[in-house]
Amino acid sequence: MMSKLLQSVALAASMVVATSAVQAQELKIGYVNSEAVLRESNLAKLAQAKLEAEFGKREKDLKDQESKLRAAAEKLEKDAPTLSEAERGRRSRDIGEKDRDLQRKKREWQEDLTQRRNEELAAVVEKANKVIKQIFDTEKYDLILQDAIHFSPRVDITKKVIDALNAQK
Repeated sequence: MMSKLLQSVALAASMVVATSAVQAQELKIGYVNSEAVLRESNLAKLAQAKLEAEFGKREKDLKDQESKLRAAAEKLEKDAPTLSEAERGRRSRDIGEKDRDLQRKKREWQEDLTQRRNEELAAVVEKANKVIKQIFDTEKYDLILQDAIHFSPRVDITKKVIDALNAQK
């Protein structure tokens, strides 16, 4: 938080210096909301669909296992008064082992999903940065910011970036 504040102050100071040094020349500044790019671009939507296809079955299997485990625990609780102490202990241990196995599988699924999501998002970010650089060069921007705290809609080029990304094949 403090470093962003310092960056903002440094940026503001450098803009004041640049503005006073080059008063005759207007600075061309753009702003890109990278969160919107990662949410609204076709590339990001495609990446999300790819992740859902890749991890959806595993997630469903884990939810099914969780439901079966919950049903077994409820059945044990219901049957407990009529079961022998040995049978109750055996079923309880079995449910505990299955629960630990399920928790391990959930952690592995979450780690795999997180790793793949990061890979997919990195690819989208890389392509978005190339598009931003192209816009910067072709439209002769002096500065393009991402994720600013305050900005004027006049300098917001997010839609232009999303449209350019969507136009790519």
